[in-house]
Amino acid sequence: MKKKILIVGGGTAGTMTANNLAKKLMPEIDRGDVEITLISNSKYHYYRPGAMYVAFHKSEGHEFVREQRSLLMPEIEFIVDAAVEINTNRNFVKGQSGKRYEYDFMVLATGCEAAPERIPGLKEGGDWFYTYEGARKLAEKFQTIKNGRVLITVNFPKTPNIPHQCGIAPVETTIMLHDYLTEKGVRENVEIVYTYPTEAQSVHNGLFLQEPTSKVLPAIFDGMGIKHKTGFTLNKVDPNKKVAYSEEGEEMEFDILMSTPPFIASKVIRESGLSKALDGEGWLPTDRKTLKVKGLGNVYTLGDTVDLPVSKAGGTIHNQTDVVADNIASELRYGYPTESYDGLVIAIAQMGLSCGMPLWYDYEEDVQPTPCSKLGSFVRKGFNKGIYWAAARGMI
Repeated sequence: MKKKILIVGGGTAGTMTANNLAKKLMPEIDRGDVEITLISNSKYHYYRPGAMYVAFHKSEGHEFVREQRSLLMPEIEFIVDAAVEINTNRNFVKGQSGKRYEYDFMVLATGCEAAPERIPGLKEGGDWFYTYEGARKLAEKFQTIKNGRVLITVNFPKTPNIPHQCGIAPVETTIMLHDYLTEKGVRENVEIVYTYPTEAQSVHNGLFLQEPTSKVLPAIFDGMGIKHKTGFTLNKVDPNKKVAYSEEGEEMEFDILMSTPPFIASKVIRESGLSKALDGEGWLPTDRKTLKVKGLGNVYTLGDTVDLPVSKAGGTIHNQTDVVADNIASELRYGYPTESYDGLVIAIAQMGLSCGMPLWYDYEEDVQPTPCSKLGSFVRKGFNKGIYWAAARGMI
């Protein structure tokens, strides 16, 4: 009987995994033994890391969008239909259309979403670069600012040891803002204040979620005249007075509040009953090695919806997708998974408008800061605007 593989989600994780599965299982697909279906709530694929360039007028944003069908191998059936119900007892997903998609193996690659409404006043008084709409609003404000204060705040999930989306992004955008305002000739009139919450995964009263980077950031910020403050956990925002209040009892005025907002899993995951994460955040309980959803023998997950202590970013997904694809292929052929994920994350941080810093870490070793360079920035931008699309197609 033909085996059905269902991938839910058309972002980086879903697209790469679908293509990798199609390549690995081509003999079975050609024989008619396997079929792969990907469902997504949009016909378009958005490369989300590109949004930060929009915020600083370094991109219009259109170059980071493709039609989803164009990124998938022809052997993959692609359907635009938002998943609204997941039934792991009867092995089906129900779409908004009312159609049921049955599966033998399923990959949940539904990502996460910004939820600024979880902090009173943040939705009305803050800005963020994690969406293209939010980045465009920031771009308009950065274009006109001539003096005042830009306040950066970072928010972590309530569930312990879970990072926010793209852990390095607040640092990247803070330094990019410094460079951007310097280019405009107004940097000396604009105060930049970077704050970080008291608890950040395993780090207490630091400036980053891993100790080695947290220790080197003060010197980097001081060299650029960027003020920094630990122990500022955003609690609420007064959008009229333009004041941010912390759980620690402090308050800070701002002209622009550039915030990393709270993140939660997608609605269909939060309502699936599969998660036990705190505050209804919806992170899927994930086996750190096989990347299976715990307690489910035929459901895998990867990317931004997992509850693993690794970055919710593309540099993580690139190392997870092969594990998921290999394990599903092995289960179909041999009856058991064969690969193990070691927590590896590889990326290049955009440390300013023209400086890129390679970084990598895994479950056992924190990221080690390395020198940034113009070459690193060139590679990062080249990946974002070109190489990524080949990676999404499973070509590299």
